[in-house]
Amino acid sequence: MDVEGAFFWGAASSAYQVEGSFDADGKGLSVWDVFCQRAGSIRGGASGERACDHYRRIGADVKLMAEIGLGAYRFSVSWPRVIPSGVGKPNAKGLDFYSRLVDGLLGCGIEPFVTLFHWDFPFALYRQGGWLNPDASKWFAAYAAAVADELSDRVRFWITINEPQSFIIDGHLTGVQAPGDRMSTAAAAQAAHHVLCAHGRAVQALRDRSRRECRIGYAPVGMVGIPASEGEADVEAARRWMFSMPGRDLWVNTWWMDPVYGAGYPEDGRRAMGADCPAVADGDHKLISRPLDFFAFNTYLGRYVRADGGGQPEVIEPKPGHPRATTGNPLTPACLYWGPLFFHRRYGLPILVSENGMANADWVAEDGRVHDPQRSDFLRRHIRHLRAAVGDGVPVIGYMYWSVMDDFEWENGYEQRYGLIHVDFQSQKRTAKDSAACYRDLMQT
Repeated sequence: MDVEGAFFWGAASSAYQVEGSFDADGKGLSVWDVFCQRAGSIRGGASGERACDHYRRIGADVKLMAEIGLGAYRFSVSWPRVIPSGVGKPNAKGLDFYSRLVDGLLGCGIEPFVTLFHWDFPFALYRQGGWLNPDASKWFAAYAAAVADELSDRVRFWITINEPQSFIIDGHLTGVQAPGDRMSTAAAAQAAHHVLCAHGRAVQALRDRSRRECRIGYAPVGMVGIPASEGEADVEAARRWMFSMPGRDLWVNTWWMDPVYGAGYPEDGRRAMGADCPAVADGDHKLISRPLDFFAFNTYLGRYVRADGGGQPEVIEPKPGHPRATTGNPLTPACLYWGPLFFHRRYGLPILVSENGMANADWVAEDGRVHDPQRSDFLRRHIRHLRAAVGDGVPVIGYMYWSVMDDFEWENGYEQRYGLIHVDFQSQKRTAKDSAACYRDLMQT
């Protein structure tokens, strides 16, 4: 594959958040389609039934991506659009949508990065136990094979699963996202183990079925520790914080990364989980750790960490008045230096920043434009730190801004705007924001 030395500047989306057409052309229901019907689940009673209408507007949307200078587009495939019941015969019309999208991207010189799963689990399979069913990994592998059969003659870059922490913890443990379950910790950990097995089986399916050389990654949340100072003690404290699991909180890196990269579940995590550790069958760890080609991670913020009096990691909260996005996330651009650096040192693979972005208070001004200087500043600061990581020897293959356009932001509905492109959700009119021009300039220079 002639991609050595390439760097991909791109932006990302996910199927449920942008496509709409939730029941068009034979698509089956996902857990998000059903969850959004529950009263009180989504701010403003919103849903992704229409979203950005991307399903019907892909031609114009791809053209707009080219106009703002994107070199790559990371999108996800909807499992129930491809296989409506989750298993069985693929839906030709669903596959054709993604085939046309890939062709459109390539025709505009935009590299497709395909994510197989970004949370829209088929509702029919959820009724059969969902991720708690031991067969879930086999269901997912069959779906991965179907997508590979359709797209792998043109797609080179694949991501198996996006942010397993999010859909397991928020969807199955706390219930604030689809499918809205509140499982025990033991049940959630077992579901998580089946997710990791699904990742491994999908890697093998992609290797077996791909019709051209492919590169495969996996995109968990990356919890990044930023040293409070450049002192050796604080740097080591930040690194230790990133790769430790002292308690039962599953919002950690190692529980979701170490098994995938060959180290198994972390010892401190197994001690903390105790009897709630998942049942692991013979061969599971070998399955989960099938070799990958790059290390992807999503990050929106870092945590400042210092060494306390005993040399242990201590998280420091930002001072009052620290710059924040409209979500409340603090501005921490150094996360794109320390995250790639620490992850590469531990796992040894080239780095892809698969999501990074901020929500802002954006609207169309009287002059017809969308002025979002905060997002432009966010981009410049974060990319400067990523460039510094590259300068210090970290191999980085790409940066994917989240998101390409304003979209349905899960339980927050349409109240958060992350996009480079403004979407009027009533008229569906698109307006490239000032930050899109800023990003285009950064990509070119």
